[in-house]
Amino acid sequence: MQRKVRALAARKPRGALEPFEFDAGELRPEQVEIKVSHCGICHSDLSMRDNEWQMTVYPFVPGHEAVGQIVATGHQVKNLKIGDKVGLGWFSESDMTCPQCLSGNHNLCQKAEQTIIGRPGAFADRVRCHWGWALRLPDTLDASKAGPLFCGGITVFNPLVQFEVKPTDKVGVIGIGGLGHLALQFLNKWGCEVTAFTSSSTKADEASKMGAHLVVNSKSDSELEATAGKFDFIVSTVNADLNWPAFLNTLAPKGRLHFVGVVPGPVSLAAFPLIAGQRSVSGTPSGGPATMAKMLDFCARHDIAAVTESFKMSEANEAFAHLEAGKARYRIVLENDIKV
Repeated sequence: MQRKVRALAARKPRGALEPFEFDAGELRPEQVEIKVSHCGICHSDLSMRDNEWQMTVYPFVPGHEAVGQIVATGHQVKNLKIGDKVGLGWFSESDMTCPQCLSGNHNLCQKAEQTIIGRPGAFADRVRCHWGWALRLPDTLDASKAGPLFCGGITVFNPLVQFEVKPTDKVGVIGIGGLGHLALQFLNKWGCEVTAFTSSSTKADEASKMGAHLVVNSKSDSELEATAGKFDFIVSTVNADLNWPAFLNTLAPKGRLHFVGVVPGPVSLAAFPLIAGQRSVSGTPSGGPATMAKMLDFCARHDIAAVTESFKMSEANEAFAHLEAGKARYRIVLENDIKV
């Protein structure tokens, strides 16, 4: 166990990440300590750095798509040991006693601890979590690309399980970015007919290579109208306001428009199209450990991986600027070069 942790932290909104050391204290009985080898960057890290959600505590250490090796365990840790290669995502602890945890929905625990909220994240040489949230990485998955699975990946995989998406379903993915490009791969291997909705014509060929059978311009009312009544399930990964009534119109009877991306404005929809077609609108946060384990096995079986760009962790500010400029294709992973 290492009490002194070396990290990168922002000290104010939009502040540059700077070297930061802190005392992690004693390892709690049910915690594991992970030596971080790689950590993905999620747009949520930017939102938290800038205090967009009014919950950031400074100094702020980002990072919630961590992969590394367990180097210490508390005396009550189960099913994990020193040397195991694991990943850690948005959640780092839950109470394990509430109805949500006991039913396998740990991600809905009202007392869940989130890896970068009120505690230091994984832009560091070490990160800690409850053993239940450290997921063992299958040997066939590349650790340098696996980090994004623990947030971006599970965020789009979880709805497929929660809403029992079927191989015979026609499914649309809105936004082909860090989340959407993984959703295309999952849905293609799931057996669905997959449509990519994107406003970027430059992504059409790439979307097809990643599993889309059809590409539609997400900002073209005429193209949306041409798909009216088609989709059993649409997952929106974007953080932009779109013509949601037009997307609702593309759903088949009993179809579902599902949000995992946080759009800035209210989603305004008339009740009649929902009622007449028995359609649904919903959202989900990340996923529980059991679903994460299923996702990792699914990725290993079907050779699914994030499309990534690599930076050193010491280049985290440059990596953030690259993401903010919309240049990331499609997920950024930091290779840890913080010296222990």
